[in-house]
Amino acid sequence: MQHGWEGVVLKALRGKDFVLTVRGSEQVGEQYQRVRVSDGGLLAACPPHPAMWVRLWFEHEGRAHQRAYTLVDPDPAAGTFDLEFALHDGPAAHWSVAVQPGGTIEATVQGTREAEPPPATRVVHLVGDPASLPAVNSLLDAHPTTPARVWLEAGHPADRDLPVRARAGHEVVWVDRDGAAPGQALQAAVTGAWAGDAAADPAQDWFWVACEAAAARALTKHLRRDLGVAKDRVSSLAYWRAT
Repeated sequence: MQHGWEGVVLKALRGKDFVLTVRGSEQVGEQYQRVRVSDGGLLAACPPHPAMWVRLWFEHEGRAHQRAYTLVDPDPAAGTFDLEFALHDGPAAHWSVAVQPGGTIEATVQGTREAEPPPATRVVHLVGDPASLPAVNSLLDAHPTTPARVWLEAGHPADRDLPVRARAGHEVVWVDRDGAAPGQALQAAVTGAWAGDAAADPAQDWFWVACEAAAARALTKHLRRDLGVAKDRVSSLAYWRAT
């Protein structure tokens, strides 16, 4: 598949290309699909880290488009990892449901960065939704004994059944969208919690925000300007954009 101008840009930024081979697929709840792949040498060339993501290439209306997906349970020794897709009307979701073992998909590694709380962090605050849940889970796996507060937006009732890898000391709060714009209810719930019972400590906590673009920007602005959280204690990424 020709990657068009996006591929040219990623090549210029030294993106690394791989071909992933599908080994199996299963539906997780009503709104999620998990696909297991062989990595095509990706994990050997790019050692995995928590919340690591790759760009997958999908064809839509005759053109190549890339979308970012988190690596789930990467196993460098076996050369495998899973990919998880929130099911909606789009080329990526359609591919995840239709693909059969032996099918392939092209992937590019460029732009992913390690997200790590500073040493001696008091509490990790994670803000996301079904699209970023794989990354949330990878961070909970990486820091199983660090206290964590997790807020996740549910756009569909079945979202609450998605597996969250919480352990003792990990508090998980699902926030229903309830017909509001994506991210709006989540933003209100999180800012309220940071000022209330789940008060944020700007000097000792770490904040990871990955949700709808407008909400991610607003929450990051609130952390930096209103709460005075230092830049090295905030990791923020817009996972998707409402249209």
